[in-house]
Amino acid sequence: MKADSEAPQKAKIFSQIFLLICVSFFNSGGVLAVNMTIPNTLIRGSVGGEALLSVRYSSFSLDLPVIKWQLRREKSVTVVQSIGTDIIGTLRPEYRDRILVFENGTLLLHNLRLFDDGVYDVEISITDDTFTGEGSITLTVDESISRPYIHLESSSVLELSENVVLNCSHDNGTRTTYRWFKGGKPLSNMTRFVLSPDQKLLTITRVVMADDDIYSCTVENPVGNGTSLPLRLTVYRRSSLYIILSTGGIFLLITLVTVCACWTPSKKKKPPARKPLSRHYDRCRHSPVNHTDDLLPKTAEHNGINAVTSLYILQQKDPSMDDSSSNSIDSPPELDNPPSYTSTPSYNGGLTQSTRSPTHSSYKYT
Repeated sequence: MKADSEAPQKAKIFSQIFLLICVSFFNSGGVLAVNMTIPNTLIRGSVGGEALLSVRYSSFSLDLPVIKWQLRREKSVTVVQSIGTDIIGTLRPEYRDRILVFENGTLLLHNLRLFDDGVYDVEISITDDTFTGEGSITLTVDESISRPYIHLESSSVLELSENVVLNCSHDNGTRTTYRWFKGGKPLSNMTRFVLSPDQKLLTITRVVMADDDIYSCTVENPVGNGTSLPLRLTVYRRSSLYIILSTGGIFLLITLVTVCACWTPSKKKKPPARKPLSRHYDRCRHSPVNHTDDLLPKTAEHNGINAVTSLYILQQKDPSMDDSSSNSIDSPPELDNPPSYTSTPSYNGGLTQSTRSPTHSSYKYT
């Protein structure tokens, strides 16, 4: 009877010892499971850049690990699966030439795109280990922000009590946040300043003279930020605006009158008209010649031979008369006598000239 009572007690002791051994194995994690650690669970990347999804694992097995990366969607998408660094199967078209797997399970993505944004699940399993190591990393992919600018649908010159809407616009950028500044300081008085839910639009209701200031906006996202150029809002009272416009109009009118009074058209001197030469020489041809003696040929007798000598007489004018005729157009016709040449009629005769005795030679004048 005593032996029968001791048997159940021994079995109970053995079961407790076995349970303690199993718990110690689970706590140490050395043989029955793959221990995985993730240094950073949130990675930020920009379009066209790179992202390193870093993990580490430990195991007592010497076998190569089977690494599997998946992207969470409505249905999980397998990004890559490998044994060690050797990729198994064919990659999806959107991931070709963009993926590199390291021995410790780390995944490197090249040339990031906006659709790479999401949560990535990783599994590392080894044949000798009972449990698989698991983990998750969130990757955000954003587009860099271009320089923002403030867009106005109306003029920046406002009349008192008008409403104005300022729009902080930019061409590129994702996951953006907006901040508004007045005079270089964040907006504090929000009684008349109304912001849209995303704070992109700033509405100023019933502007007052204190709203006459410089405004700017800042756009930020996980990969950068940008600040717009300052915009000046000018607020006028109605009477002041009229005075400025009227003063400017008067000043413009005075300027135009002054310019018109000082401007005189340039007068170009026309060259004097020249009389036709035909009429001039007609007058010369019809003018009488009084000196008949000078125009007649002289005859000389040598050894009984009459020689006719032709004379050319240049009738000269008075220099004063020449100058006056060239400078004055309306000078009297009797002063406009050009030089004239007179020749005697042609004769067929011989004239002999010599230092000692005259010889015969014939000259023909035409």
